[in-house]
Amino acid sequence: MRTCFVYMTAGSVDEARKIGQALVSKRLAACVNIIDRMESFYWWEGKVRSAGEAVMIAKTRESLVASLTQEVKNLHSYECPCIVSLPITDGHKPFLDWIVRETE
Repeated sequence: MRTCFVYMTAGSVDEARKIGQALVSKRLAACVNIIDRMESFYWWEGKVRSAGEAVMIAKTRESLVASLTQEVKNLHSYECPCIVSLPITDGHKPFLDWIVRETE
């Protein structure tokens, strides 16, 4: 069973907590880490913008990424939220097995 990290951003730590709680409660992720106070610079609607954001990193199974993405889109305030999946190619097997168990 392939596992992955899903990297996401949110407009506030409160929004990130809401999303993280939903993902773990619905077993779409075994764990969601939240890192507050990230500053982002980005292009949006033809202008360079900046904003404070919170980072979320979910640990999940590759087969759940589409469902996880849909849940995040349903809960997220952004028109175009950052949701990207990164494969876990290796790691501590008991931890990777835990991700799989907690998302079944």
